[in-house]
Amino acid sequence: MRVLVVNCGSSSIKAAVLDSESGERQADISVERLGTSACIALDGSTEIALPGYDHGRALAELLPRLAAAEPTAVGHRVVHGGERFSAPAEIDNELEAELESLSPLAPLHNPANLAGIRAARLCLPDIPHVAVFDTAFHSTLPRRAQRYALPLELTQKHGLRRYGFHGTSHSWVAARAAQFLNDDTARLRIITCHLGNGASVCAVEYGRSVETSMGMTPVEGLVMGTRSGDMDPGILIELMRSEGLSVDELDELLNRKSGLTGLSGVGRDLRDIEARAAEGDDNCRMAIAVSTHRLRKYIGAYAAVMGGVDAIVFTAGIGENSATIRHRAAGRFSFLGAHLDEERNRAARVSREDPVAEISASHSKVRILVVATDEAHSIAASTAELLEQASLEQGLTIPVAISGRHIHLTQDAVETLFGPGHTLTPYKPLSQPGQFASEERLTIVGPRSRIEKVRVLGPVRRNCQVEISRTDEFKLGIDAPVRNSGDVDNSPGVTLIGPAGKLDLTQGLICARRHIHMTPEDAERFGVNDRDVVEVAIESAGRDLTFGDVLIRVKSSYALEMHIDTDEANAAEVQPGQQGVLAATPATASLRRRR
Repeated sequence: MRVLVVNCGSSSIKAAVLDSESGERQADISVERLGTSACIALDGSTEIALPGYDHGRALAELLPRLAAAEPTAVGHRVVHGGERFSAPAEIDNELEAELESLSPLAPLHNPANLAGIRAARLCLPDIPHVAVFDTAFHSTLPRRAQRYALPLELTQKHGLRRYGFHGTSHSWVAARAAQFLNDDTARLRIITCHLGNGASVCAVEYGRSVETSMGMTPVEGLVMGTRSGDMDPGILIELMRSEGLSVDELDELLNRKSGLTGLSGVGRDLRDIEARAAEGDDNCRMAIAVSTHRLRKYIGAYAAVMGGVDAIVFTAGIGENSATIRHRAAGRFSFLGAHLDEERNRAARVSREDPVAEISASHSKVRILVVATDEAHSIAASTAELLEQASLEQGLTIPVAISGRHIHLTQDAVETLFGPGHTLTPYKPLSQPGQFASEERLTIVGPRSRIEKVRVLGPVRRNCQVEISRTDEFKLGIDAPVRNSGDVDNSPGVTLIGPAGKLDLTQGLICARRHIHMTPEDAERFGVNDRDVVEVAIESAGRDLTFGDVLIRVKSSYALEMHIDTDEANAAEVQPGQQGVLAATPATASLRRRR
């Protein structure tokens, strides 16, 4: 699919027509300094003066040039999707109005994104337009990473929570890093550092965003070009009192006058700051030191959050081009097993054609990479994926099953708990062929409490695994990770008690990720592949609900069925026997297919 990707910043536009699969550009135009007399557009080597033009006028002037490449759809980058949007969405008048209501959450970007959408829909009304959200990739953040420590009634009333941004970039470079490492993101712990005028860090644990530095708005986190990043809220209160700052003036201070601009006193361009620092400018030296110190703190913290790290990735304008920033950020992580090769770091160059450069030493256990981000390609792939999915045959439903807490055991564990020579006794068959609930039950013992009479499922497996819900997790007093079934590395252990003995597991306790079993024939009908991640819509108790982050598992022996746990079913009022409909598949599916 040929997709016109429109990315409107506060004072810039990047627009390109590209192939959604290969990423090949058919046309590429950029605009800088919108709203000023120096506004200029670059179409290849051609300069076009656009003095005083805003987003609408600039796009009206330039879109006919891009339309000559005959795009079949338009993909728009939208910075903030709020709680409503956790996946790409086709734009209509209703959605456009919803986006306008989100503008206060990202005042530098969402109004510009919306201006681009309106101009492009006016110029190209006969092809579909899709919004691709920066926040969507971070919809998998666990609640402990989303919540602010504010009164519950306020957070619920105003939707105060951490959303995260730069999702298209973080997901893209994580997938590229996994490809370079000849592995899958589902098996890796990756810290991605998107460093540009806006900057953020993301902990990508087994393909899912579990922590990120930006919060409800893009102001939180790292030191950025003009944004302050993390700030003691007491300082803001004091400034409002002592300087008499209004809300708008405080917004201006935090979003446009702080960060590298405020620290250096010479602007936000890191190239200028590095040059002046080399000449002895102490303010510029301090700007570099403060920003890289905070970046290093986040990388170390995210390694701790994930219990380790397999790769650290630098991307975006600064991350891809500044050896100094990479050196200062990654040069002191030998205690993690991450060793920077200074010569490789200085020589590293990346591009769309050659997107990955390794800068770690040959003996480094943790790989350190520079990866060229390509948000336009990511947005194009997401746009095509959504539209292709929407064109599939309608009415294909998926049975929904509620999976209660249960235990899988090895044969050795069976004999330890139930006696030598004991084999599991089938109680009743399960929906998946060859699997059964057994007569055997066990007690699970955690640090805080115990849960009795937990059913063992058969047949026996190669590894022990205990699957519980979030409610069970709190009852037991254990922090269990959300994992794919079978993925128990670095998970907590637990004690099992049976009639013939006790077994102390060193790992194996998880909250199972929601997933769909299907055959290859089912996968072809639904237009998905093994390990794709999708959304499923379920109508329950008169409400329309959508479950995100649903893993596709394809095997010839499977029966079509979606599994959710009891907490999810209770919260959504889902009853056994209900049906779901595949709602969306993200562009990560296309990436996996190309790998």
